[in-house]
Amino acid sequence: MKSIVFIGSYNSGTSKEALMVASEMGYWVVLFTDKNNQWDYMEANETLFIKNLFDEQLVMKKIAELQREGKEICACFSFIDPYVSYSIRLSNRLGVGRASLESIILMEDKIAIREKFKHLSVSPHYWIIHPDSRLQSLDAELEPNLPLIIKAPVSNGSKDVLKVETLENLAKNIIDLQKRYPTKCLLIEEFLQGPQYLIELVVHQDEIKFIEIIEQEVIYNGKFIVMAYKYPAMLEEEILNRLRLHISSIIEQIGFSNGSCHMEMKLVQGEWKLIEINPRMSGGAMNRIIEEGTGINLLKEILKVYLGEEFSFIKTRKKYVYARYLTIEKRGKLLRVIGKERALEHDDIKYIHIKPKIGRVLKRPYSMGDRYACIVAASESAKQAEENTLAAAKEIKFYMEPF
Repeated sequence: MKSIVFIGSYNSGTSKEALMVASEMGYWVVLFTDKNNQWDYMEANETLFIKNLFDEQLVMKKIAELQREGKEICACFSFIDPYVSYSIRLSNRLGVGRASLESIILMEDKIAIREKFKHLSVSPHYWIIHPDSRLQSLDAELEPNLPLIIKAPVSNGSKDVLKVETLENLAKNIIDLQKRYPTKCLLIEEFLQGPQYLIELVVHQDEIKFIEIIEQEVIYNGKFIVMAYKYPAMLEEEILNRLRLHISSIIEQIGFSNGSCHMEMKLVQGEWKLIEINPRMSGGAMNRIIEEGTGINLLKEILKVYLGEEFSFIKTRKKYVYARYLTIEKRGKLLRVIGKERALEHDDIKYIHIKPKIGRVLKRPYSMGDRYACIVAASESAKQAEENTLAAAKEIKFYMEPF
C-alpha cells in the first residue's frame, strides 16, 4: 500500500490540506503528531501520537512498523517550519528523498541565509547579536539606523519579529529574546518601508517550474500581521523582470535544485529587498488562492514533484483573487459565529473558513495564528474581487464573553 508520512500538522491551512490532497491522490496518509487529539485530523487514514517528533529513533521505529504492516513509504513530508528539513532527512534515510536537503537546512536558519546573501543587492543591512555580545559596543552604529527589526533565527509566523524605535527599547527586547533563546544568536535588520510581496516557487532539476507573485497587505500593531493577499500582484514589466532575475540568483546561490519554497520581498524605493525565505509552501489559504486564480492545485503538484510523479503547472483559468483575514480587537471566550451563510451568498465568494471552535479564548493578533477567519473571492477584475471579499467579510461576526 503506497503511503505518505506527514510530520506535524496544524488544525487548518496548508499543512492540514496536504493530508486531504495526498489522500485524494490515492495514498494511505499517516500523520505523526504531538497533538493528542486525532479527531482534529480526520483527513489522515492513520494518526500516531509521538510526544517528541524530533525523536528520530522512535519515528524510524514507527515507520519500520508501518513497513512491516505492508505499507510502502513513498515519502515523508512536513509543511511546518521546525520539521521541513527533518522530514526530508527521514525521506533520505528511507531512500526516497528527492529534495535539496542542504539548501532547505540553510533556508531554515535566518542568520545563515543572511550571511549567504550578504553580497547581494537584495540583502538589507543587518547585524548579528551573539549570546555574549555587548550591545553597547554597537550603539553608535545602530542608532542612526533606527527604527530596526529584531528577529529570533528560528521563529516563524511573526511571533518573534519585533520593531524597535529607540536604543532603550532595542536593549529591552534583546534581553527578553535572549532569555527565551539563551544559546541562539539574534538578528537585527534595517526596517524597510514599501509594498510587500510573497513569491511561491517550485524548482525541479535546477529549473524554476512554477512562480507566482502575490501582494500582501501587512498591518503593524506591535506585531507584523498579513491581513490580505492580492493575486496576481500588479507590477510594471521592468520591475517584474528585475524581481525574476533576483529570484533566479537567490535560488542559484543556495543550490536549490529540487523542491518548493516561498519568499517575502519588499519593493523599497524601486529596489527589491529580501525579507525572508522559507523552505515550504506558505500556509493559510494560499493553496486555495492560487487554485482559484490559476486552476492549479499547487499542493498537489508539489507532492508530485517530491514523489517523483509527473507534474503539470499549466494554468486552466485566469482570475483575480482577493483573500481577507479577520482578527478581533479584545480578548474573550468565543460564544458563537454568525454570518458565514450570508457571506457565501455574495458574488464571487469561493471560500470561507472560520478557524476557532466555540469556547476557545481569542485574543488580539500576536502572530499569524491569531487570524480567525478567511474569505476568498475570485473575480474578473482585482477591484471587483476586493470589493466582493470586503462586503462578505462584513457579514461575519464573532460573539464573545470577557475572559
